[in-house]
Amino acid sequence: MTTRRAFLKIGGGGIIVLCTVDLSMLARELEAQEYPTDFNVYLRIGEDGRVTLFTGKIEMGQGVYTSLPQVLAEELDVPLTSIDPVMGDTELCPWDSGTSGSRTMRFFGPALRNAAATARQVLLELGSEGLGVPVEALATRDGRVYEAANPDHSVTYAELARGRRIERTARGDASPKPLEEHAVCGKPALRLDAALKVTGRARYAADLRLPDLLHAKLLRPPAHGARLLDADTSEVEEVEGVRVVRDGDLIAVLHQHPDVAESALERVRARWDTPMEGVEDGTLFTHLESSRSRPQVVTEAGSIEAGRAEATRVEERTYRARYVAHAPIEPHAAMASVKEDTATVWASTQNPFPLRAQIADALKWPEERVRVVTPFVGGAFGGKNYNAQALEAARISRLAGAPVSVAWSRREEFFYDNFRQAAMVHVAAGLGRDNRLAFWEYANRHGTSRGSHPVYDVGDHRVTFEGGRDHPLATGAWRAPGANVNHFAIESHIDVMAAAAGMNPLDFRLANLQDQRMRSVLRAVADRCGVEMRSAPSGRGFGLACGIDAGTYVAATAEVEVDRDRGAVRVARIVCAQDMGEVINPEGATLQVEGCLTMGLGYALSEEVHFGRGVIVDQNFDSYRIPRFSWVPEIEVVLVDNPDIGPQGGGEPAIVIVGAVLANAIHDALGVRVYDLPMTPARIRRAVAEA
Repeated sequence: MTTRRAFLKIGGGGIIVLCTVDLSMLARELEAQEYPTDFNVYLRIGEDGRVTLFTGKIEMGQGVYTSLPQVLAEELDVPLTSIDPVMGDTELCPWDSGTSGSRTMRFFGPALRNAAATARQVLLELGSEGLGVPVEALATRDGRVYEAANPDHSVTYAELARGRRIERTARGDASPKPLEEHAVCGKPALRLDAALKVTGRARYAADLRLPDLLHAKLLRPPAHGARLLDADTSEVEEVEGVRVVRDGDLIAVLHQHPDVAESALERVRARWDTPMEGVEDGTLFTHLESSRSRPQVVTEAGSIEAGRAEATRVEERTYRARYVAHAPIEPHAAMASVKEDTATVWASTQNPFPLRAQIADALKWPEERVRVVTPFVGGAFGGKNYNAQALEAARISRLAGAPVSVAWSRREEFFYDNFRQAAMVHVAAGLGRDNRLAFWEYANRHGTSRGSHPVYDVGDHRVTFEGGRDHPLATGAWRAPGANVNHFAIESHIDVMAAAAGMNPLDFRLANLQDQRMRSVLRAVADRCGVEMRSAPSGRGFGLACGIDAGTYVAATAEVEVDRDRGAVRVARIVCAQDMGEVINPEGATLQVEGCLTMGLGYALSEEVHFGRGVIVDQNFDSYRIPRFSWVPEIEVVLVDNPDIGPQGGGEPAIVIVGAVLANAIHDALGVRVYDLPMTPARIRRAVAEA
């Protein structure tokens, strides 16, 4: 964390609000260390009246570059356009564990709101001194403190800050505005980074340049598990302007132009000992079944045996999902400048502060000598929690004695990805005589437990989870980690049970739900879609699914057209209702839902990683098929108003139900169910043939 002296040296003049915020709730949820207990700088009001927002969170397309400033603008009564966000700079911003889990507005938002309320109180106190009016008689508007009874008697924030350096520490007694007074939060706002991004002026890590910058291209193994036997770089060293650095198995070719470095790298003569055996995507689930571990209980109540005895009908199914890549449009990139006693790294990362610790450890330096700066990040989805490219850049810069840029190719992006876990989920459930769920037995193997808790009312239930002990590929967080697989299994099986009961999917869900938030979003999506609910299969291609993620309740309907002979699916329309508590920016929230639904088409219908003996077969988007523009259906979003609950997650919830709602729609269209993700044309044709 930045020392007080370091920040005040960098921070300039104006009004600086220092806050100690209790974020232990965040720490508990993340199972991470608590936020620092001494001061953090959250905002500064400059001598020009502009407000600088400091946050350890980063902008990777989710829109917090706008929604966080909305919180400040609301509490400070300043125009949104007068706020300048500084994000993910470890020398300036409050410590943060990373941007993930749809937690920015949920956890950092309240801390920022309290800091802004404190700043407004400071401004009122300063205004009282300057205007000779009691604080109780003052108000704020448009960056100005004024006397409520005489608005012309006023002073601007800039005038209060000009020529002064005012440092105040939050006492924790300032109250944020009540909801009914909000004029900025809850209103649609154009993204502050929109013009930068549509004009190409936004800068990402691979765009950055320092004087004397060298571009590094690294020698990569042909397969995971390959061992370097020897490498001859003599031909490379003959290329004019090219440098070669080596540290153990790290061999990098450097040049001021990246294409020259890349072509020179091809002259390295390397011999590898490559693995001759290994798991392939075709034998993946056989391998996973052979490496079972002891199940962990996620939740249980009652007696499964008693529930089975009560059930008049039992349905059991196994659902499977393959590895999925993150495939961000921006591959990993970093620029590093390592000098004698300091290192600065500009990185495409979700977690600048943990990255700072990693770099310090790699360089054997204290963290105080390392600074990480995060520019705009072009998509991450959990995949930029892993910072190999930044560590490579730092190591190579130190070896070369010059600033270095490392920008991964698309092949490197796929090769070094930490994929969404492949998983198998076995579900058994029973119907009682009243068509209510009699029991629910759920076992996730090799995935994660996120999203596996039952939302439905079933007294006799058990949910277990077996961690992936022997995945043949590296795995990690992938947008709502594991929850999309769990919701695929849960909501597919709920439709199986509805069909067994002879009920339509909405009525069956409502009959087994007491949770009022979930009932509300289900009714909202049913009302908006305007489609008569019928028992499946009806031949219409209509699906319904619901779920919970990051404190947000979501439900969706989908209408699909399926070519029975070719197995091709066209998604015509998706309607999605979402209760995310208080909505800071309805426009941004709607865009997030649309993005989740569009990205979800990929894992539901096409995306899977092909591999064998350590080789990742997919190296680009020619074989790894992400959604195309032509796939995007008509999308309608309903934001269910629930302002009494604080802001909840928005970056992930809607994606978790896409696989299930499409599986249910395909079943409704064809009368056959696909149990494997992705639901490719080949798997749909196979399901039809087997039926």
